[in-house]
Amino acid sequence: MTHERNNTSSPHALVAGWFSFEGMGATAGDLIARDVVAKWLKEAEVACDIALAPPFRGGVDWKSVDPRTYTHLVFVCGPFGNGKPVTEMLVRFSGCRLVGLDLSMLQPPAEWNPFDLLIERDSDLAARPDLALLGHKPNMPVVGVVLAHQQKEYGRRARHEQANAAIRGLLDSTPVVPIPIDTRLDRNAGGLNTPEAVECLISRMDAVVTTRLHGLVLAIKHGVAPLAIDPIEGGAKVLRQARALNWPTVLSVEALEPKALEEALDYCLSESGRRRARRCHMEAVQSLGTVRERFLHEIASAAGAP
Repeated sequence: MTHERNNTSSPHALVAGWFSFEGMGATAGDLIARDVVAKWLKEAEVACDIALAPPFRGGVDWKSVDPRTYTHLVFVCGPFGNGKPVTEMLVRFSGCRLVGLDLSMLQPPAEWNPFDLLIERDSDLAARPDLALLGHKPNMPVVGVVLAHQQKEYGRRARHEQANAAIRGLLDSTPVVPIPIDTRLDRNAGGLNTPEAVECLISRMDAVVTTRLHGLVLAIKHGVAPLAIDPIEGGAKVLRQARALNWPTVLSVEALEPKALEEALDYCLSESGRRRARRCHMEAVQSLGTVRERFLHEIASAAGAP
């Protein structure tokens, strides 16, 4: 296809994709591929802007920028077909050289291909590896989030909403990957249906943040350091269990200051925290040996009674 081209002294690209349209389901893969293309352009010293729509921020609105600013429109990643909203964008930037990159063409290019240059991800003519394979490999701690339901048995002392809000604030401000883990099995929010599934997931975390007693216990069992928060005013079973385990990073709901939370999570993510968790587990196992002996002694005594 031919256009009256924008004439500028040097190339200037607008990188677009499904992240450029509100409510169109942009995926992690779309954004990773976008960043790969932006990196290529930067390395080639080609100026570029990113067309973004809410909730994504930091780019430009393709509907309001002057199309004459750009020499190229690069549409990257995802399925691509003939219809709104992409056709509106193509018409608006028809004075640019149109480039399709890493796209799955929904129609054979012989039937419809609006691009001056098409290097598709797949079509009836070709298939190529996806650009997300070239994205940088992130290395962020993975933190399990094990929250208790509202425990009405504690009455007015129960302050779960306050504890949960503090946890959200902590995780939103910390570069970690939060993973919700539900320990309830009769109706599990994450589709887990066995204790083994819950334990295996907890065991793979780098740390755990929890208001549940068994979030604390199962993390310690697997050498994962937990930041435990007792959501009951004045402290209850979570606080007492942490003390029984000699575990240091436990906070009462009355003491959830941001700095204290940050310091506690930093400790849980440290090697010192992991070593302490393993040591607490070994000490607890030794202590529980006496529970076993006492229990079996009482059973045997009762069985031998007249």
